[in-house]
Amino acid sequence: MKSIIKVLLQEKKDIYLSILCGFIAGITAVALFSASGYLISKAALVPPIYTLMIIVASVKLLGIISALSRYGERLYSHRATFTMLSNLRVSFYEKLEPRSPRIFQKFRSGDLLSRIVGDVETLQNFFLRVFYPPIVLMLVLLSTILFTIIFSMEIAVVLFIGLMLTIIVVPACFAIGQRKIDSHVRESRGALSTDATEFLYGFRDLKIYQQLDAKETELHQSVDTYNRDHERNGIHLLFGESVNTFVSLLVSWAVLAIGAYLVTDGKLDGLFLAMLLMVSLTAFENTKTMAVFPSHLEDSRQAAARLQGVVDSVPLQKEKPLEKLSGLDSGPAIQFKDVSFTYPDETRLTLENINVTLEKGTKTAIVGPSGSGKSTLLQLLLKMYSVDHGEITINGHSIDSLTDESIWENTNVVLQANHFFYGTIRDNLLLANEQVSDEEMEAVLANVQLSHFSLSDQVLEKGENLSGGEKQRLAIARTMLKKAKLWLLDEPTSSLDAITEKKIYEQLFELAKDDTLVLVSHRLTGIEKMDQIIVIDHGKIIEAGTFNELMQQQGYFYKMKQIEQSVFM
Repeated sequence: MKSIIKVLLQEKKDIYLSILCGFIAGITAVALFSASGYLISKAALVPPIYTLMIIVASVKLLGIISALSRYGERLYSHRATFTMLSNLRVSFYEKLEPRSPRIFQKFRSGDLLSRIVGDVETLQNFFLRVFYPPIVLMLVLLSTILFTIIFSMEIAVVLFIGLMLTIIVVPACFAIGQRKIDSHVRESRGALSTDATEFLYGFRDLKIYQQLDAKETELHQSVDTYNRDHERNGIHLLFGESVNTFVSLLVSWAVLAIGAYLVTDGKLDGLFLAMLLMVSLTAFENTKTMAVFPSHLEDSRQAAARLQGVVDSVPLQKEKPLEKLSGLDSGPAIQFKDVSFTYPDETRLTLENINVTLEKGTKTAIVGPSGSGKSTLLQLLLKMYSVDHGEITINGHSIDSLTDESIWENTNVVLQANHFFYGTIRDNLLLANEQVSDEEMEAVLANVQLSHFSLSDQVLEKGENLSGGEKQRLAIARTMLKKAKLWLLDEPTSSLDAITEKKIYEQLFELAKDDTLVLVSHRLTGIEKMDQIIVIDHGKIIEAGTFNELMQQQGYFYKMKQIEQSVFM
């Protein structure tokens, strides 16, 4: 919560101005109504006309000052709020961005969306409903009490008791129950967001497997749960506001009763009774904001905790300033030294004592059965995760000392799952390089056998109108346009036929002839010309060498090759 508050309260100038204007608006409102009460009492005694003129002019002046200061308070407080939200979003996304490759391992997309949108929006009430009102209200009421002491200590004590009840006691009592209610509301909202997201993304599969009705029932249950929790929250808020208003009215009745007694006892001039009653009514009129204070306080606390929870779930280790991997003129040398790795919250070793050296400009294939740890090697090289033991170096620099961005900037990457944005083919290709011309993009599309596409063709969200093979080829085309010197390819052609695959590999290897290339593949065809083939099984390197060397050993790779030939030939 402290880090969130630090970001929110950066706009000190607007905060001070809004508090100042709020105080002036509150105290002038009290002065306006007290002067009105005094005017009514004074007029009943038929004073000289100039006396009434002075009081009337004062009432008008106080009304003008109150209106102007209220406008200033609204202007500065809302400007501060919008600026705070902007600062919070920027700060949160700055923390989220370097964690983005790993964040989906921890959170479901619907829950993450609920936090990023809903919880950030919730914090807009922190300044307007939590931080700001108690300060202004305390200043106004304390000033009012000091003014009241001049006329009656007894009435001042009553106002002070009312101050304690409406600002501290009543809100504190309702805050206890509010915490549990708000927790349920936030949890049900996150569950609803998650269920709705999964329902939309999985609609086609649910339809195919005839599970649509069951999923709809679950979604309706989530909606009903959220509505019930939201209704309970609304009832609790209204009840708190009613109690606070009731206490304020009791205080005003107490002021009237005590004032009347003091007048009859001769301890208070009756001329001031209406004035003191109006002071009480006006001063406690603003205590309504404290009725919703517990709700907004708990909302803000939980929203801040949930946002901080996203950041804390994937800690960044920055013990020293990170270096940048400078622009590479040739393929880099890469080395894995005794690397071991286990995924978070798992006990099984994914990789164990991996030792691999990739010379500059070499081509390396990593093969092995599914789940053996091949893709994990690429993820470690991209700093999506940090190794448990050992070290990975690029051109002699430990990747722990390099910024994530500089590694990604110098790497051409094709993963098993590649994202495509709603827009056109041109929009998705320009992600790799904004400087390329239409002619270059069309040439690359032809190289990956996508010449039937035009740059203006539509791409739906997540590439829904593209086949699996077209997605892979478009991802390869995007990678070709980036023109970096390190290639990391994870099953880039698994959805392509053998003829198309061969043509694309020819283009890839020609383009990357001087670069360092790492290819992860289940298929063993087309890797005969690799400088090095690494065979991984159960997280360990069991064989390594050239194609001919591995075939001569007649070990694991040889058996895999024989099985593949018997299946596909």
